Amino acid sequence: MVADIWPQPGTPLSQVMTPLPVIDERRLAANIARGQGFLDGLGRAFRPHIKTHKLPEVARMQIEAGACGINCQKVTEAEVFAEAGFDDILITYNILGPARLARLKALNGKVAKLSVTADSALVVEGLGATFAPDAPLTVLVECDTGGARCGVQSPDAAFALAQQIAGAAGLRFGGLMTYPGPGGAAQVEAFMSATLAKLAEAGIDCRVVTVGGTPDFFKAGEIPSATEHRAGTYVYNDRAMVRAGHATLEDCAMHVLATVVSRPTPGRAVLDTGSKALTSDLLGFDDFGLIEAYPAARITGLSEEHGVVDLSAVEGRRPEVGEQVRIIPNHTCVVTNMYDRMVFHDGEVVTRVLEVAARGTVW
Repeated sequence: MVADIWPQPGTPLSQVMTPLPVIDERRLAANIARGQGFLDGLGRAFRPHIKTHKLPEVARMQIEAGACGINCQKVTEAEVFAEAGFDDILITYNILGPARLARLKALNGKVAKLSVTADSALVVEGLGATFAPDAPLTVLVECDTGGARCGVQSPDAAFALAQQIAGAAGLRFGGLMTYPGPGGAAQVEAFMSATLAKLAEAGIDCRVVTVGGTPDFFKAGEIPSATEHRAGTYVYNDRAMVRAGHATLEDCAMHVLATVVSRPTPGRAVLDTGSKALTSDLLGFDDFGLIEAYPAARITGLSEEHGVVDLSAVEGRRPEVGEQVRIIPNHTCVVTNMYDRMVFHDGEVVTRVLEVAARGTVW
């Protein structure tokens, strides 16, 4: 039997095996408080997206801080959080096919307030054929307000789909949802205002206008028609959020601990963090993460178990074989889904190790 490699509470971080993702408890708590406090000041509901942490324990911290509920992306994610006792869940995804719809129907019987989104008549038809008036499902219309992903393409299309939902016996129209592109507040507001006017004229009540995203989190006030904001990455932050101006390096709660396993040349180091430990997402960067103690170093390549680092721009001391370094990932959400457990620490000492309960939930 293989011994448990995960560190116990009280273990110094310097003694843990790498590669390993670690979460700074103080930064985590500060990020949650900062985000909730800002939206409270706007008088807007906050619905954190659990994709970033996939941990019921962290979601409870968000709810205790004042969040109205949680946002999931897949039915199986929602099942995990429903089992953990969460009773207000929005799934922002088109749900299709008999297997998923059957699971969604079962989930609706367990969660006090379950909502989903749809952006086509076909999706609504499937939902309507699954749910009955005695146990209806709440459905929001997803709108493409510039994010160029899913969503109806115009206020007229949003209005038509809302009418279809409202007219389905087993469904309730729940409102409007969008995931806009960064810097798109004016476009969002124009789309939502026009849709709300059409709904009001037809006597269709729209209580929720939910907008998402961490990059423009602190610009949420620029969309006055919104009633709710969704964000995930804010809870940990990452290199992309620092670049976007949402956070500073000191706000980044997640690091991937790595060890220098080779120095083949003076200008090259090799880490034990490859594509299986550190996300290969570039998100517009030309390297694969920021080494905190050596910001001039560049992680230029990832194979499965090796991260190759260019040290040519590092002045003075360079990392040596056996040295432990901390990497701020480009995209923290993907890192979470690579590990079975997440290690938390305070003052360089492990505080708790949590199973990533919703890891790998992809349906």
